[in-house]
Amino acid sequence: MTMKKAKIAVLVSGGGTNLQALLDAQAAGLLPHGEIALVVSSNEGAYALTRAANAGVPAETVSPKRCGGQAAFESALSDLLAAHEIDLIVLAGFLTILSADFTARWPSRILNVHPSLIPAFCGKGMYGLKVHEAALAKGVKVTGATVHFVNEIPDGGEILLQKAVEILPDDTPETLQRRVMEQAEWILLPQAAEEKLLENPWLFRAPIVRNGRQATVGYCPDVWKTWE
Repeated sequence: MTMKKAKIAVLVSGGGTNLQALLDAQAAGLLPHGEIALVVSSNEGAYALTRAANAGVPAETVSPKRCGGQAAFESALSDLLAAHEIDLIVLAGFLTILSADFTARWPSRILNVHPSLIPAFCGKGMYGLKVHEAALAKGVKVTGATVHFVNEIPDGGEILLQKAVEILPDDTPETLQRRVMEQAEWILLPQAAEEKLLENPWLFRAPIVRNGRQATVGYCPDVWKTWE
């Protein structure tokens, strides 16, 4: 039996540098158990859509504004994810907060990367350069990035991976942002996605497995053990 790869959707809002890190990791064979099957942007002008097109990945734009509200947006997003048979969602610079109802339908299957060492400099309104401005204003000597599960609380889900990055005396928000991306975010996000898949082999999509008149769809080791 040949296992198929789990399907990953990457949700974006801007330039898509973290999306590019995932695409590069996939091309380098660092996501052997998953494939980026869909990119969804909340911003129709996001350069991340160009990155998806360049990589040959299907991409769509869905936003609360275009859909007429959060409930309609999440309904449209859910339909899109279902149509592409998505197994795992990765938020990569996605600036729309997902509701408790939506996240509850994807327990431990939504990952987010945040540019700080949570619980520092996180929560509602803390994103992009604002995070690095806050770190510099506070005078901390070390910052970094965190990959965590997503729940209804902004940056409040279980922490999966963290990586520290030193703050230099002459750092600006822009230079710090770039170094956190290069030294932490772009490393952690593909690593966390692959580790999540390895921990949950039922996410792998498999063909129908037959044993005479018996058959299963997907990863069903408990059933297979009973077969003669």
